[in-house]
Amino acid sequence: MKRKGFVEQRKKVAKTQPEATSDQVAITLLLTGGQQYTVTVMPEDPLLHDLYETLVAGNGNSVKRLFQIPIQHGKAVLAFPSDRLVGLITEPPLIIEQNQVASSNPSTTPLQSDSDPCISKYLQLDQFLAPADHQRLLDYVIEHEAEFVPSSTFTGEANYRESVVLYSFPEFSELITRQIQQVLPQVCEQFSLAPFPVTQIEAQLTAHNDGQFYKVHNDNGSQDTATRELTYVYYFHREPKAFSGGELVIYDSKIQNNYYVQSHTFKTVEPRNNSIVFFLSRYMHEVLPIHCPSQSFADSRFTINGWIRR
Repeated sequence: MKRKGFVEQRKKVAKTQPEATSDQVAITLLLTGGQQYTVTVMPEDPLLHDLYETLVAGNGNSVKRLFQIPIQHGKAVLAFPSDRLVGLITEPPLIIEQNQVASSNPSTTPLQSDSDPCISKYLQLDQFLAPADHQRLLDYVIEHEAEFVPSSTFTGEANYRESVVLYSFPEFSELITRQIQQVLPQVCEQFSLAPFPVTQIEAQLTAHNDGQFYKVHNDNGSQDTATRELTYVYYFHREPKAFSGGELVIYDSKIQNNYYVQSHTFKTVEPRNNSIVFFLSRYMHEVLPIHCPSQSFADSRFTINGWIRR
């Protein structure tokens, strides 16, 4: 329902989609209230640096500025205060490291070259839920097996994701949200993220059984998902463990011809019982196939997975 509301809000905004030439960048500005506007600039335009700098500073920046961006070939100006900016979509994809934004001259901020690697990081915390809550959750999913539905993707591509999902489980989605809020400062520190206002923590219950998987993807590659900053995956299963596989693979990244692509190097995360993993939603990642000989739902690799939105 929240996703639908966001789309409906966007439709209320009159916007222009300028065509970018091959040497320009199209920037879609995501503003509070679900509004958006697209402008085109050259890659070296200081505006690009200023926009990224505003995102990095977030609400921690005590100095509010007014953006005034010429549109309609200079016949009009788009003006908005900096605290209304919540995200950017760039086409082609551009990656500017936070340390570059913070320390460099706006007119000379470089994009990464093709040879610069973006090394992925993750944080895995064990014993994330109290034993009693962990057991209650496990009992709950087994009791509600009939309510799980086949998973899907935004693109609708076949043979890309195979699992079953439960979208409504209020008691435990609220529990996981409270726990995440408690550790969020530690998580932000791990990824060198400045504290940011959390607009939503999404959650879904997912079960992977024999032969199921999720191919390589990222979690904020569309307009509807662009404000996802962090992804989390909480793992739980019955003991003794009745499946193998199902590791999370998080790929390092690189800029190739000004596009953000996965590298050949990666991190592999073991789905440890009662642990939670955090990583940046922009990272390319996948779930390796599960081997579950019994094929019993109760023996599945279970997760509460979701996203922390800026």
